[in-house]
Amino acid sequence: MDERHLRNALGRFVTGVTVITTRTAEGKLEGLTANSFSAVSLDPPLVLWSLRKSSSLMATFEGAGHFAVNVLGAWQFALSEHFAKRAPDKFENVVHAPGLAGCPLLFGALATFECSKEANVTSGDHVVFFGRVERATYREGEPLIFSAGRYGTHAFLD
Repeated sequence: MDERHLRNALGRFVTGVTVITTRTAEGKLEGLTANSFSAVSLDPPLVLWSLRKSSSLMATFEGAGHFAVNVLGAWQFALSEHFAKRAPDKFENVVHAPGLAGCPLLFGALATFECSKEANVTSGDHVVFFGRVERATYREGEPLIFSAGRYGTHAFLD
C-alpha cells in the first residue's frame, strides 16, 4: 500500500494532541508532541502511545521507567508546535512542575496521566509504550484536536 495514501486515510480520524514527557536517569527533561495516545484498560488503568523507531528520543523513552501524558487544550497550540521540533532544552521558558518520578507536567494541560511504564512492544516502524496510570488530573476546557494534517477545535452537536 502506498504510504502517503494510507497516511491521508488515517488522517481522517480525529485525535487529541498530547505532549509526552519524561525525565532521564541523568535528570534531563524530554518531551515530544504525539497524537497516538489511547486508553487501553480501566482495570488495571492502562494507556498507550507510540513512537517511530527512528525517533531521536527512542532511547530516552525506552530507558524511562515513567512518563507523563499531557493532553493539550485548544489554547495550547503553540506548545504542540514547540514540542514537535528538536531543541537542546525543550523546557526552557515552558511552565511545568515535576510529577511522578520527576516527569514534567505542563501548566494548564486539559488532563495529565502520570504513568509507570508497563511494557514496550515493537511493531512495524513504531514502538508502542504501555503505561499504568498512577495519577490522573483533568479540568474543563476545549481540547486541541488534529485531523487531516491540521489542528482544530471541536463543536458539540447536542
